[in-house]
Amino acid sequence: MKIAKVKIRKLLVNFLSLFLIIILYANQTEAFLSIKDEAELGEGFLKKIQSQFEFAEYPYLVEYINGLGLYIGKQIEVPYFPLNCYVIKDSTINAFAAPAGHVFFFSGLINIMDTVDELASVLSHELGHVSGRHLALRMERSKKIGLATMAGILAGALIGGDVAGAIMTGSIAAGIQAELGYSRDNERQADQLGLKYASISGFDPWGMVSVLKKMQKERWYSQGNMPSYLLTHPGAAERMSNIETMAKNAGIAPECKESQKFRLEFPLFHAMVMALCSERSFAIRQFNRKLQKDSTSPIAHYGLGLILEQEGSAKDALSHFKIARERMPHSIPIMFSTGKAYQDTGQYTKSLPILREALNKSPKDKAIMNLLALSLQKLELYEEALTIYKRLTFLPPVEDSVYYNLGFIYGRQGKLSQAHYNLGMYFKRQKRLEKARFHFKKAKEHNEGDHLLMEKLDEALNGLVD
Repeated sequence: MKIAKVKIRKLLVNFLSLFLIIILYANQTEAFLSIKDEAELGEGFLKKIQSQFEFAEYPYLVEYINGLGLYIGKQIEVPYFPLNCYVIKDSTINAFAAPAGHVFFFSGLINIMDTVDELASVLSHELGHVSGRHLALRMERSKKIGLATMAGILAGALIGGDVAGAIMTGSIAAGIQAELGYSRDNERQADQLGLKYASISGFDPWGMVSVLKKMQKERWYSQGNMPSYLLTHPGAAERMSNIETMAKNAGIAPECKESQKFRLEFPLFHAMVMALCSERSFAIRQFNRKLQKDSTSPIAHYGLGLILEQEGSAKDALSHFKIARERMPHSIPIMFSTGKAYQDTGQYTKSLPILREALNKSPKDKAIMNLLALSLQKLELYEEALTIYKRLTFLPPVEDSVYYNLGFIYGRQGKLSQAHYNLGMYFKRQKRLEKARFHFKKAKEHNEGDHLLMEKLDEALNGLVD
């Protein structure tokens, strides 16, 4: 059963482009999508991918990849869509741009990268496809493929086994792959735009050359299996030569504050991807190799700490985070992890100064705010915790736990109307509507002349729909 699931996952990865075309074909009859329709299709496609893959959700990992995307995306001449970047937990060597500015990286591709220039170059290339709206333009070619044939291949990719093998072999599959691939003009334009975006943003455009060469080596190591990225973004000799020529002629803008920040933080981001998205034994081997060269490597200790934290070994994780923090005392992600490990081992007093320092350095950091408020709450420093939790309610998306903790603190302070209101909000967001109604009604019973709260309670009760 497990082997079958793996086969299904790999087949799905190899035909992500097919997903795009099927979605576009099924929803549109025009050769070129409107901005509005492409935005709607992008959201639908995102939901489909989320249903099939596990995404990395660690706050600093998500913040880094999206920050880099937004920074480079400033170079796009006509920004049709807001940009959103995602890291998928999968060893496949792939990345792709979906409709409406959604860009996906598989952790396997990031793992083979060594520099931010490589990551920025691939991201810039994908933004070239976004800027050129190449997926929308492919609609015209998709019409040459019968919908029944496309649906059959999609079924084969999802079902797997002998059915998929029968569907995906022979001239039909080869013909469809030829139709669905980006055209040479698409790739050339994405290369040109990508190299331009990367170089203007302060990154070395040769990063694209080096990462493509690594992919070609991966093909050799994996006994001839083509990395998925090279299937959807062919790295033929002619194209490689053109990229090298363009890279030679592309100047690099002087490094600015933003590009320098991403360069300095890349090793930590890479460690997060390795530790949180990779197979455990593989990640441990990589970090141990770093420790053989430098026994106090903050990157290696941070990565090992993240692995142990995932496994619930907070005490062992803390020992690694403390070493990492000694070498990188001002790193917010390391301060976050150290503070959290102290919390997880019940050492709230020790977590407090670290988290306060981190929030002072990064006042808008919601992850730090949540941790600090929890430590204050555990130490019964309710007023300070309350201030932070209330602030978090104005910083969407708001975690459900914020309302629960507000309810708890107000209850300890004897402010029952506010306590029940926030607990009602918590259960409403949890879709436990009977409990939500109970707390909202209790809040009304205990309310003593707070007209604004009464209005909020009436609105909340009227908004409850079974």
